[in-house]
Amino acid sequence: MEWKKCYLDVMLVPLGLLLYIGYHVWLRHKVCTQPFTTIIGINANSRRFWVPIMMKDIEKKNIVAVQSLRNLVMGSNLMATTSILLSAGLAAVVSSTYSVKKPLDDTVYGANHSELMVSLKYVTLLTIFLFSFFCHSQSIRFINLVCILVCTPQDDKSMFTAEYLTELLEKGFIMNTLGNRVFYSALPLLLWIFGPLLVFLCFLAMLPVLYNLDFVCGTGKPEMEMNGNGEYSV
Repeated sequence: MEWKKCYLDVMLVPLGLLLYIGYHVWLRHKVCTQPFTTIIGINANSRRFWVPIMMKDIEKKNIVAVQSLRNLVMGSNLMATTSILLSAGLAAVVSSTYSVKKPLDDTVYGANHSELMVSLKYVTLLTIFLFSFFCHSQSIRFINLVCILVCTPQDDKSMFTAEYLTELLEKGFIMNTLGNRVFYSALPLLLWIFGPLLVFLCFLAMLPVLYNLDFVCGTGKPEMEMNGNGEYSV
């Protein structure tokens, strides 16, 4: 019976992860080829206009710009703090001499609570939370740079342009999105403690939820594609 439980872990958990990763590969393809059908593409296009507008009249809009960027930093800071706290908690559980698997034995069909499998579960979660923390910390770094540079007066000797700040802001948002999606992948894996079947079902349930959050339907806008100059055309 033990080997059958191990096979369930080997098959169902990687299959759920592959479905989750495959959805994001497809989402990336849609963002690159049909950006205005996705929330990510629409927001990225809007940010390309936001930075030049803020820099054009920064004397009057500096408070709006800094407060907007500060709100982004606070969101990333919250996720980074949550990730590192969960990582610390999991590290304490892994290093503890107390056997956490005993109260869970035979609670759900298919759950494998051998010492090796329990260690693998916690180490996987620990790695995911640490990577999420890294992404959010990099997002804070990029957005803080934009917050400082956007209020710098423009003159002929300026070493940066609106395009440079837009690129920094876009990197900050990309790292924030990546950190969030990695963090979301840890939620189904938390159920791995109770069995691989719950992990697979949770990944399946997440896909339609993420689709409704990522895609825009019936906007009434013409479809636009990117040309060779990096601009969008109908």
